[in-house]
Parts: sequence; structure tokens; C-alpha cells
Amino acid sequence: MFRTRFAPSPTGYMHIGNLRTALYAYLIAKQAGGAFILRIEDTDQSRNVPESVAAIYNGLKLAGIEYDEGPDKDGGYGPYVQSQRLGIYKKHSEELIKKGHAYYCFCQKEDKPALESTGERVQGFRDPCRDLNAEEIQAKFDAGILPVVRQRIPEGGESSFFDHVYGEIAIDNSQLDDQVLLKSDGFPTYNFANVVDDHLMGITHVIRGQEYLSSTPKYNLLYEAFGWERPEYIHLPHIIKEDGSKLSKRKGDPSYEDLVKMGYLPEAIVNYVALLGWNPGDEREFFLLPELTQAFDMNRINKSSAAFSFDKLRWLNGEHIRALSPETFHELALTYYPQGLEKIDLGKLSQLIQIRTENLAEIPNLVAFFVDLPSYESDLFLHQKSKSTLESSLLVLQQVQPLLASLDEWTNESLFALLKSFSQEQGLKVGTVMWPIRTALSGQETSPGGATELAALLGKDETLRRIRLGLEKLS
Repeated sequence: MFRTRFAPSPTGYMHIGNLRTALYAYLIAKQAGGAFILRIEDTDQSRNVPESVAAIYNGLKLAGIEYDEGPDKDGGYGPYVQSQRLGIYKKHSEELIKKGHAYYCFCQKEDKPALESTGERVQGFRDPCRDLNAEEIQAKFDAGILPVVRQRIPEGGESSFFDHVYGEIAIDNSQLDDQVLLKSDGFPTYNFANVVDDHLMGITHVIRGQEYLSSTPKYNLLYEAFGWERPEYIHLPHIIKEDGSKLSKRKGDPSYEDLVKMGYLPEAIVNYVALLGWNPGDEREFFLLPELTQAFDMNRINKSSAAFSFDKLRWLNGEHIRALSPETFHELALTYYPQGLEKIDLGKLSQLIQIRTENLAEIPNLVAFFVDLPSYESDLFLHQKSKSTLESSLLVLQQVQPLLASLDEWTNESLFALLKSFSQEQGLKVGTVMWPIRTALSGQETSPGGATELAALLGKDETLRRIRLGLEKLS
């Protein structure tokens, strides 16, 4: 059975790359009828942000990505939080030392000028602690020096593996560093914990970013040292901005939850993120999560970086908004409606704007003219396509005003019938009649609805008031 995992570090927000990794891992597992596991990798205690754990849970919930096992869903492989598994890592590091695949390193950074600031071995540098004998090691312990545990990389040969996205990859062992496995405080590094946990939790497919390609040979050497079977690898291409730079919260790029707050539907974001590096092999672009589960194929993940486009996201968001039931859209729209719409039938207003909304956050501006008629100039009445001039607009408003005032049934249907009949009697195009009325009612070049739709929502008194104001501008 396929078993995949999403293993975020609680060091910040859920960025788009995190969401895509979780989504792909979920889709790969679910398409095969397998299990999707959530594991919290909190080994870097200095960078952990307590509220980030809540952001992980909330992000997955918003996206509709339900995990089968995790910190709050024990599937028999727990604990699912790495800081609760320290004894497991200690035991396995000691096993590696006994087998000769790891060693205690007592060196301090100041003792090793050739070490990088991370403490990792620079290529070509031989760590003197690799060759300490048992007596020398015990003497260090007796002196109270706390060691780290480092992986013993073979001196020669190469390590190779197959990745479902990038194919066969081989790296000379001479290019690999004796990475730290266990820090002196007893906490494992990511590079060690992820191997141990993936094996013990039965992970069959590892999905992560392409930045881990160069480290994977070291992970495979650990699998070999323990005598464990390797998982299958799916490394994902980078997500970049359209200018080619990396997405970065520090540079103002939004997180997943930021996008939701900006008015994008969670399901639209998930749909779009799925397409960042993958395609279904046909022309389809609109997917709900169940449809993605059916269509997803890990062998169709692209190697090249995927550019994040707000224009594409906005378009796709509009498609998802239009696919909502009227009732669902109305419930969402209610939270965006401004004060002052008390006299408007909000249910009908939602029906009017749903097809014209591409982002929920634009709703307040979209309907603001229902609250207050904006200031506008008379040249707004000019419209070439409807053959509206200032003179024709003045005549239309003057003539329809008494007709509207005498209309008893104030509905979109009755209003349209009245104005269509008027246009026929006057030998005018329907657009020539509707344009000045719509302009007078909205005070805008565009509006979410035609003249009769706006009039029906505004009501008779307000419609007539706005037409009088329009006549004043044209007189």
C-alpha cells in the first residue's frame, strides 16, 4: 500500500511550495488507495514558531487535505512529532556508530577553520574525529565534551538513485559531506530524522522539493547502512515568480492563508497549485479535489520550474466562484457586503454579481454604488456602441422618467418589458435606451448588471432619484 507523508517544519507560515508538496503527496496516496501521513518535524528548536503548528493544521483543513495519521490521529506509527521521538534517534545513531557508518565528532568550530558556519565538512576536508579510537573517544567524554554524531561517508565510489521526475541521478561520494546526524543536545538533524522516520512509518513514496536532490545520496547511504529498503522519490520543481525570482514571504509574497484572505477560494488555490508543475495530459484546467485525485499522475510532473501567475489564479478563481451554488456564493458574499445595503435584496444582489465576480475581495467595490452613488461626469453618458450621445441620453431620461414613475409592478421583468416597448415606439435601439439609465443608476462605466436589474434592486424611489440627478448633469 502506498504511504506518503507531509512533514513540515513549524518555522513559519504555509507557503505555496508547502501546499503543493502536501497536495501532491495526498493525491499520490489517495489515487492508489493508500494513506497520507502528517508528521511535524520540529527538530530545529531555535526556529520553531508555536503558532506555526496551528497554521499547518488550518492550512490543510482549508485545502480539504485530510490526513489519515498524524499527531492527533494515531495510526500505530507515532509519535508523529519529532521532538517526541528523541530516544528513537539516539538508539539508531548508536547502531550506526557500532556498524562503523557514523562516528562521534568532538571538534568545536573554532578548532576547524576549514569548516563552514554550518559545521558541515567542506569538500576535501577530512574530519580528524573519523579516526579516533575507543580510548580517545572515552577521554573526550570524561572531559565533559559533548559530541555530535556524523555520518561516515565512504571515501570512494558513487551513489545513484532513480527519481520519478528527474530520472537516474548519480553523485560521487567525494562530493558528499560527513553530515551531522545527531546534535550535541540530543536533537537529530532533519537529514537523519527524515530517514529514520520515513522507514519506521512505512513511507513508500517521498515527495519533496528538488533542493533535496543533492542530499538524497546521503540519505540512501543511511538506508543501506541500516539494511533498509529505499522509498521511491518524487522531487518537485521550484515555484518561481513570473520574473524568475523565488517566491519569498520576506519580499511580500503571500502565503496560502494570505491568498484566502485576499479573496481567493481555497479550492481554486488548490486547483491552481496542482497545475504548478503538473498537467493532466489534456486541455482540462478546472478541477475540484476529488477530480484531481482521479486525474493525478506523478509521471506527468514537469522538471522545469513553474511560474506563479496571479492573472491565471484570478481567472481560475472566477471559474470556481461561478461553479458555486447560488446559496454557497451568497453565504460567502454576505461577509463582504458593506454597511448601507439594508434596503437591497441581498439574495438577488448575490445572484447578480456571482457571474461577474473573480475575487471575493472585490465585492465591496463592486456593490459600493448601491450604497452611495459616486460622483461622475456627464461624458459617461457617451457610448459609441449603443449610439448614446448627450442629447439622446437627455431625451431618453426625460421620457422614461414619467413612465417609470407610473409603473406599479417594480420587477426586472416588468421594467425590461416597459423599456423595450418604449424603445420600439421611439425607433431606438434597446441599448440607446438602457445605457443612459444604467449610467444614471450606477455612476460607473461598468456595473454588475444592466439598467433594469439595477433598478429592480435599488427600488422605485431610489431609481427615480438617481434619474433626476442624471438629468441635472445633462441639462
